[in-house]
Amino acid sequence: MFNNNTYKYSNFICFDAELTNSNFTQKSTPWEMALQQLKKAADLLNLEEDIREILSHPQREVQVSLPVRMDNGKIKVFIGYRVQHNNARGPYKGGIRYHPNVSLDEVRALAMWMTWKTAVLDLPLGGAKGGIVCDPKTLSQGEIERLTRRYAYAISGIIGPYEDVPAPDVYTGPQHMAWIMDTYSILKGHLEPGVITGKPVEVGGSLGRNDSTSRGVAIVVAEAARKLNINIKGATVAIQGFGNVGSNAAIIMAKEYGMKVVAVSDSKGGIYNKNGLNVDKVLAEKEKSGTVTTYKDAEKITNDELLTLDVDVLVPAALEQVITKDNAEKIKAKIIGEGANGPTTPEADEILYQKGTMVIPDILANSGGVTVSYFEWVQNLERLQWPLEQVNKMLEQKMVKAFNDVYEASKKYKTDMRTAALTVAVSRVSQAIKLRGIWP
Repeated sequence: MFNNNTYKYSNFICFDAELTNSNFTQKSTPWEMALQQLKKAADLLNLEEDIREILSHPQREVQVSLPVRMDNGKIKVFIGYRVQHNNARGPYKGGIRYHPNVSLDEVRALAMWMTWKTAVLDLPLGGAKGGIVCDPKTLSQGEIERLTRRYAYAISGIIGPYEDVPAPDVYTGPQHMAWIMDTYSILKGHLEPGVITGKPVEVGGSLGRNDSTSRGVAIVVAEAARKLNINIKGATVAIQGFGNVGSNAAIIMAKEYGMKVVAVSDSKGGIYNKNGLNVDKVLAEKEKSGTVTTYKDAEKITNDELLTLDVDVLVPAALEQVITKDNAEKIKAKIIGEGANGPTTPEADEILYQKGTMVIPDILANSGGVTVSYFEWVQNLERLQWPLEQVNKMLEQKMVKAFNDVYEASKKYKTDMRTAALTVAVSRVSQAIKLRGIWP
């Protein structure tokens, strides 16, 4: 069960990733931050030293070199990683990212955070992460496919529907997952859709996966509003980031929950209308001009100004570390739902907690994606495809229960929601380790 060996495969290629709960500070590396968070939760739980020791070490780390023939005929070697942190509760689960700044330290931290994320949602899965050091923006479609298939080949011995199930992450998507599934299936001699999630629906992907992260954010925000006695219908919302997560969250909150989206932004700036924005028209403008700032029926604001608007709900769905000790005191929102990974620094967390702002941490708020990935995996194992209504209903049930588990833990331990989420997760994983035991 516990394999702490490090394997290095030569002459191969590849990578993995799917979550991030990364409250990085400039003084700490991602892995150091992850260990600090583990210690805080373990101290609250009075966790035994033996269990702390196990959880502080990934069970397996793989580094692979990936020779790829480029379009010009030359061979270029890329470096890929796959880190499997813990599988006490089920197969490893975690995304694959393509980025120039991918490092073993980062992937190691992301793998641990995936362990906590799946545990918070009470999914029968563990945590893993991977990545390839590359700049996909400089690669052709053919080069990316060859890189992806080489990586899938390199890690094929340590992934599988009952061992490790990767998914998309930064700069990867359904097409990459289809290539990985195809490569793995060819190696096994039969179609195996359950090896990976986030695939196109046509080859085994789940309905509802595209907006699942956004839907999860909306669900927990609505649940938080109920706890704080805020009327969901008409509750004002500001969303920083109008990409896939932010735009879909705006649509779902406005159309399905009756919330009033008054501000949104992208990398070029933001727009604000106290009477509410027409989300469909804003989305159409974004698709037409490439930015929300050209939308006419609103006043222009900066991304910084959006964060401090007088609204009920703030959804940071773009960059890391946008809520800091410098602006936390100015934030007026009663609820912050972290659509992005790590948008709030630890210093800001403390300030917000002291002033009574409910921060729904990324490890919980944006876990709708991995939850529907789990649904996809189950459907693949059974060779079924569930109706969209069933997927969304099951997602809501999972998210509501997870929110309430974390909320109750925050009351029990008299702590913020982020720390409470970690205590819930660490407690579940440690209990599984104790029950399974160490063999031999």
